[in-house]
Amino acid sequence: MKKNQLEIACFNYESAIIAQENGADRIELCENMKLGGTTPNSILVVKVREDLKIKMHVIIRPRGGDFVYSDEELTEMKQDIKQFKKLGVDGFVFGILKDNGKVNKKQNKELVHLAHPLSCTFHRAFDVVKDVEKSLEDVIDCGFKTILTSGQAVNVEEGILALQRIQELAGDRIEIMPGGGLRSSNIKLLQDKLNLTFYHSSAVTNNSETANPEEIKELKNFL
Repeated sequence: MKKNQLEIACFNYESAIIAQENGADRIELCENMKLGGTTPNSILVVKVREDLKIKMHVIIRPRGGDFVYSDEELTEMKQDIKQFKKLGVDGFVFGILKDNGKVNKKQNKELVHLAHPLSCTFHRAFDVVKDVEKSLEDVIDCGFKTILTSGQAVNVEEGILALQRIQELAGDRIEIMPGGGLRSSNIKLLQDKLNLTFYHSSAVTNNSETANPEEIKELKNFL
């Protein structure tokens, strides 16, 4: 049986180091917490990679807002993937939708192909898709290994029933990783209802943008 693992969303260098020192299994590196995470600059990626021994995934999201991207933005996303691959990251996190709320299979497949052989996570764009069942199949078909989702709710607690359904539909074809308001105070609730491997949290408390080491330790205690 796989052991449960913890991914920490890190919005700065300090959080990445705190995550590593307190037992996180992987980080998701991004910037701009208030925008929900955007592509980090290459200087930050280099700096974190140099000092990080645990796995490091990087978000590829050129801006906040919706997940429908122009040709220029798509080109930028491709360039970022190419550059970050050379810097030794372990995986990428992104998600592209169409105007109608469907998964943009063509564009996602292009990025997954470009990222190969590194694994790709379809991020919380999944929480605004129109048809969960169809979108799940599309994401699997695109070659993603993981979906990061709150169950289309404000947070994982409110989305728990949807998370159960998504996991049932997914089976062992793709990993479902809950994220969005996940903390040590509610992780037990998810463990009781779901059969998950990876859990995602920023471990941020008190309106800070830096991970709280004690919160990471608490999360790990449950895993």
